[in-house]
Amino acid sequence: MADQAEHGAPPPAAARPRRPAHNTNPNLRRRSRQSQPKRASNRVLLEKVLGITLANGSSLAFMFLHPGVLHHLKKTVSSLAFSPDGKYLVSGESGHMPCVRVWDVCERSQLAEVQSHKYGVACVAFSPSSAYIVSVGYQHDMTVSVWEWKKGTVIASNKVSSGVAAVSFSEDSSSFVTAGKRHVKFWNLDASRERRVNSTVPLIGRSGLLGDFKGSVFCGVACGRGAAADNTYAVTSGGLLCLFNKSRDLEAWVHLKTASARCLAVSESFVFCGCSDGTVRVFSPLNLQFISSLPRPHRLGVQLQYQGTESPDWPSQPVYPDTAGLTFDPRAGQLTCVYNDHSVYVWDVQNILNPTKMYSALYHSGCVWSAEVYPEVEGGLLPASSFLTCSSDNTIRVWLPDGPPGPAPDPRTGGAPGPANRYSKDLVRVVYVGDDTQHLQDAAGADGKSGVRVLGVSPDGRHIAAGDRNGNLRVFGGRTLEELVQIEAHDSEVLCLEFSPADTGELPLLASASRDRLIHIFNLENNFSLQQSLYDHSGSITAIKFTAVSLVSCGADKSIYFRRAQQTAEGVVFSRSHHVVEKTTLYDMDLDPSRRHAAVACQDRNIRVYEVETGKLQRCLKGFSSDDGAVLKVQVDPSGCYLATSGSDRSISILDYETGETVVTLFGHSEIVTSMKFTLDCRYLVTVSGDSCVFLWRLDSQMTTTMKKTLARRRLEAGLIVDNRPTSKQLSIRSAPPTEQRFDTDLRALQVQERPFLNPRLSISTRFLSRFQDRLRSAEETPSNPRRGGELQRGGLGYFRE
Repeated sequence: MADQAEHGAPPPAAARPRRPAHNTNPNLRRRSRQSQPKRASNRVLLEKVLGITLANGSSLAFMFLHPGVLHHLKKTVSSLAFSPDGKYLVSGESGHMPCVRVWDVCERSQLAEVQSHKYGVACVAFSPSSAYIVSVGYQHDMTVSVWEWKKGTVIASNKVSSGVAAVSFSEDSSSFVTAGKRHVKFWNLDASRERRVNSTVPLIGRSGLLGDFKGSVFCGVACGRGAAADNTYAVTSGGLLCLFNKSRDLEAWVHLKTASARCLAVSESFVFCGCSDGTVRVFSPLNLQFISSLPRPHRLGVQLQYQGTESPDWPSQPVYPDTAGLTFDPRAGQLTCVYNDHSVYVWDVQNILNPTKMYSALYHSGCVWSAEVYPEVEGGLLPASSFLTCSSDNTIRVWLPDGPPGPAPDPRTGGAPGPANRYSKDLVRVVYVGDDTQHLQDAAGADGKSGVRVLGVSPDGRHIAAGDRNGNLRVFGGRTLEELVQIEAHDSEVLCLEFSPADTGELPLLASASRDRLIHIFNLENNFSLQQSLYDHSGSITAIKFTAVSLVSCGADKSIYFRRAQQTAEGVVFSRSHHVVEKTTLYDMDLDPSRRHAAVACQDRNIRVYEVETGKLQRCLKGFSSDDGAVLKVQVDPSGCYLATSGSDRSISILDYETGETVVTLFGHSEIVTSMKFTLDCRYLVTVSGDSCVFLWRLDSQMTTTMKKTLARRRLEAGLIVDNRPTSKQLSIRSAPPTEQRFDTDLRALQVQERPFLNPRLSISTRFLSRFQDRLRSAEETPSNPRRGGELQRGGLGYFRE
């Protein structure tokens, strides 16, 4: 939910309360060593979070802050709430023996923690005085606890017999109310404090008098404020708003005229009810008199490029996302709404009859499976810093980290600029795969059979390939993002897609691999016709990569196959040249910029680097610092200086590719990282996860400078081109005219086409050129060492067309 600070201001700084000089309570851990971030992590900062996670409406707390990670927690956060003054944040966890933690928002450090639940924390809340915190456990936990967090002690506790969905404190902090399945209960905190001496005492609670609604499911509750402080409001999942008086009697109720309701927010002047179909009803807190309804959000399946006019494929009966959570800021007069398609809207409701939208954002509503960076090409649809993601919500989304530089392209005008995107600052385009918009909602698609599983972008940016979980392969045009072809390629979900690199001559290829153990190779020039199918693997294929003349694949069968391209009468085919079998499962693979070495992520927490030409193991690196789990993903940056890995412990590590030393370890995702990509401008690392969020990590300026210098040096070295076509026994070295005898020229002045380089570590000079030519002659004249000259042979698939 975090985003850039220009959309809102952080809470004003205030003096922190005095803290005791000494603390002997082990439950209260202020500024512990574990809560201090590692110094190395300052080199990589979390700049932007594109996405939110929402458990239920009672767990919504919203404040515009600079994005960052407060602390790495091993358990998933299930609930949170801000203190009324905005200084503190309380979070509850899920899992065995969870903790309730209090955080300092400004300093982003943990202040206190307590452990009073066994299975998970369903909801938490601060008292209006910020002195107490109430936490309610999951249904099987059946515990509600109140603790004085500054002392780290639980002052009162009791059992609840049903699942609790929401909790709210009264304005004077003397009591609180819980609501859930056939449950509305009023808890008296003052009576419990009077009975307390030096230990936890039972909470005293009385059930609300529900009358005819005793079988209802209450999904939201809020205590009144101001003149209505004696009232308590609750909404049912069936669409009823109920008012309880100070005697716990159900005094009044009103039908919201919607299919269902999910959340509630109350101020001194309004009662906001979040309902289905994007509806938010507003009532008076004194007598439940209807005031107005807020504008609905976007339609499901909205096209960002059509602004002000309806998309031609919009249905006649539009569908809107359901309201999933509400929170109201009385100081700013703003209401934040979160919908079940994971979109966020902030409304200025100071004039309730004419509310205005202050902010909106559209995010993925399901697991984000893959991320791809758009290549640097002239006349491309998108800037070089943009990237694409796909998700189980059946969408492909195009993001721009710095925001769109101008109006979005409009396919109706052949790519000419259209009106600006008014829904999301970071989102440029959304491609909907299929016509079923129900997958966009968080509750839909629970069977796990829907969604786009993997993406691939051609080197020239003209084609974008997508494989779904049903085995279908779709190819979209890179200019208009319209679907060009759909192929029923596999019997199971597509796990890998790879386009052949730009230096493979005149034959562009697309390879797809699946859980069905097959690899299909398609010819782009012949309308994506099937060129070849490979049946070598006996298990799921986890990665495939093209080199200039080879195809490398690895899979869950612990095998790595190296195949070399050959020209036949039917065209170019790949035949096996090397087969490597390891003792551990292989989860992912990436090639270095030279495409001569393959880095493979292994289950035993190691990264193994193989030489593509020979299939031999060159070295082995430790994937991440943890002693448990496995390395699931690996990615080499465009310069080959750094290596990023993700582990089963949800951590992200950046290693020095040459030495294997860990540069930084990052945490933040609540689920495993499913894909990682470095942007081509060497500024960001993009990570996506099963938590439906996209993280944008800004790399340290020193790391960015190192990568850019390495890329510039490689462009200079690419001026030396090896003529490696074996038409004669001699290998000739020719120097590119723009760089001849000008190695001391400013790199920016050199406009050299990038070619496969010889060695990224060599320092090119005139003296080196002379020595290099002498070595080539001696290698040619020595028949006992044929590999020395053979290692210099580079080529592409275009070579086989001779």
